[in-house]
Amino acid sequence: MRIAIVAGLLFVNLSSVVAEDRIERALSVSQQTANKVFRDRIQANWLPGNRSFWYRVQTGPQSQEFVLIDAETGQRKTANDLKSLGLPETKPQRTSNANTNQQRTRRNGPESEITFVNTLETEIRLFWLNHEGRRVAYGTVQPEDTRTQHTFAGHVWLIVNAQDDELATIEAEATPRRILIDGPANRPKRDDSRRRRRGTSSPDDRWSVFLDDGVVMLQNRETGVVTHLETDLDGKSPFRGRIFWAPDSSAFVVSNTKDVTRRKVTIVESSPPDQLQPKLREFSYPKPGDPLPKPTPVLFRIDEAGHSWQAISTKLFPNPFTETDSLTVVWSPNSREFYLNDNERGHQQYRILAANAETGDVRVVVEETADTFIDYRGKTWRHWLHESGELIWMSERDGWCHLWLYDIATGKVKNRITQGAWPVRNVLHVDVERRVIWFLASGLNTDEDPYHLHLCRVKFDGSEFRQLTSADGNHQIEFSPDRQFFIAKWSRVDHPPVHELRKSVDGSLVCRLEEADIDALLETGWSMPERFVAAGRDGKTDIHGLLIKPSNFDPVKSYPVVENIYAGPHSAFVPKDFGLMTGLYRVAELGFIVVKIDGMGTNHRGKAFHDVCWKNLKDAGFPDRIAWIKAAAEDRPWMDLTRVGIYGGSAGGQNAMRALLDHHDFYHVAVADCGCHDNRMDKVWWNEQWMGWPVDESYARNSNAEDARKLKGELLLIVGELDRNVDPASTLQVVGALQKAGKRFELMPIIGAGHGAAETPYGNRLRMEFLTRHLLSP
Repeated sequence: MRIAIVAGLLFVNLSSVVAEDRIERALSVSQQTANKVFRDRIQANWLPGNRSFWYRVQTGPQSQEFVLIDAETGQRKTANDLKSLGLPETKPQRTSNANTNQQRTRRNGPESEITFVNTLETEIRLFWLNHEGRRVAYGTVQPEDTRTQHTFAGHVWLIVNAQDDELATIEAEATPRRILIDGPANRPKRDDSRRRRRGTSSPDDRWSVFLDDGVVMLQNRETGVVTHLETDLDGKSPFRGRIFWAPDSSAFVVSNTKDVTRRKVTIVESSPPDQLQPKLREFSYPKPGDPLPKPTPVLFRIDEAGHSWQAISTKLFPNPFTETDSLTVVWSPNSREFYLNDNERGHQQYRILAANAETGDVRVVVEETADTFIDYRGKTWRHWLHESGELIWMSERDGWCHLWLYDIATGKVKNRITQGAWPVRNVLHVDVERRVIWFLASGLNTDEDPYHLHLCRVKFDGSEFRQLTSADGNHQIEFSPDRQFFIAKWSRVDHPPVHELRKSVDGSLVCRLEEADIDALLETGWSMPERFVAAGRDGKTDIHGLLIKPSNFDPVKSYPVVENIYAGPHSAFVPKDFGLMTGLYRVAELGFIVVKIDGMGTNHRGKAFHDVCWKNLKDAGFPDRIAWIKAAAEDRPWMDLTRVGIYGGSAGGQNAMRALLDHHDFYHVAVADCGCHDNRMDKVWWNEQWMGWPVDESYARNSNAEDARKLKGELLLIVGELDRNVDPASTLQVVGALQKAGKRFELMPIIGAGHGAAETPYGNRLRMEFLTRHLLSP
């Protein structure tokens, strides 16, 4: 027995050592792969005349090259400095792409990363600025070193030096960014002494309007006389928000809004940095079904004789969806009418309305309806063409996101602008004079990844449609100042970036500017992700995803499969651009095959594909994901489907736990970070968009807490105690439901952390340990 005990202890110790070695190797991925990709980024500096430009490109770990391009001929000159190119020396751009105006995180977009390159002689420190603007420490970057930090689009990062001097704040984007730190960013100083109440001046500068404790005040700017513009609404409900003047200064519009009870969420900060005792933190947080403001636009007409007012009838928009007290107004140039949006609560009707400035009558200009939902945040773009009395409008009414031309006066469609079984993704430019639109679209090429973006142009009448890029990759576009040329950067997850100079008129190639050099990266053992396509649940719809292997991959061995999941319907999440994807590669380096998939219910594949999520967030595309993984494993014997794990954060945390509730016959281990486990507990705008309003039984049907009794498998719940994006109580209610059901699981609150707590150094390591312990043999 003594021998058996000793052997058992030795086995446990060896297992711990092996697991620790795996984790340390995984954590070193960012350091091993940093500063190993060259010629992958350029910033064109166009010279006067817009027929030539120069850029600087990194050619090695400590080397760079200056390049001068003749845009008409494609002739190229290179040198080690600008002077040798015949150009004046300029100060290097400091802390490239820095955003110094954003001082806290205000949104949580898709997963991304920022690579910080420290060229200073002293170390720098990184802090995430959470939703309160509080610093959350994320370690240091040593002199002449590089660090890739996992983040989410919209998260704000503060860079300080060893003396705690602020160098810059950086907002993460959906596309991975590389930030060169060579000194403090230039930022304007705020003059707080000049804070005072300011009015909104009329276009003719004769009048100024301001709100004084919810009352409308008009000032004659010549005489200085201030008049209270009395209404029958005084004392009943306040005026709030912006003031919108008519172009001829004859009238303005401001919103009047009755007070509604605002839900407050209270969280406990257990360990504040400035005191021993905990603090209570309270903030506004509307949830699905909560009462929302119902602003009424009020029109004030102004002339020398006096003023009149009129509350615009809300008969056509009795229940608008808005979390603010003010509506946004657009005036016609002739001041005869103004336009406002009506996003009816429930998101099944969206209108643009016009109000007559003389009568106050309201009419419909554009109307969209849907049996499921209207993606109002991503697919209600418009462009007013007031001179011609037209409106360009984006719509999914035929099942795909396209552009339509409207007659504003009649509210009738003049013609379709784009059409086909593919979506318009982003409008880049509208040339009113030539009546041409430049936009990005995907799904144009049947033999290509349907998520790849391509540049297109089309005339307002729908004629002369032309796809201007053709490479098999995802495109980013930068136009010359006069838009005669554009630089197309394209790449794929398995193809390094290529920069091309093309003519805007027809997309013809002028010259290839750069092709990224990844030889140094490949020498580290880093391998390209593998793209894979398989049929989804219906046996015919293509589902796209990727696989990542560890650097020491051996096809003879067997590897557990771990899926990184985020099934938020607002977008699609499998990376399309080339990048290090450090977060995914770290997990793979533990000894896993990591997969990432976009199943049905996510965006950018047409309305039918998207509608799968409607009142059905628990679906999360799992039937497609499981079919995809099984198909991938058919000719990849090294994928061990007896050991499958899954992890994700936010909506991905909700998804990860759901895998063990409904699909535990396939998934065996899950790590759920900061999950919105019950959509009744989460923010109103995101959840009502996909789950609808009023709150009905579908919310309970999709709740992880309601289904906690169904849990099978190994579950780790992580939550940040200061999460302002998803109420931390959402995770704790799941904990209570699991305990009531007698289920075994693990919970780790991260003290002082906000949303994305598993991406803190402690949370990240904890997740690795959990996946390793339950999926890997010693």
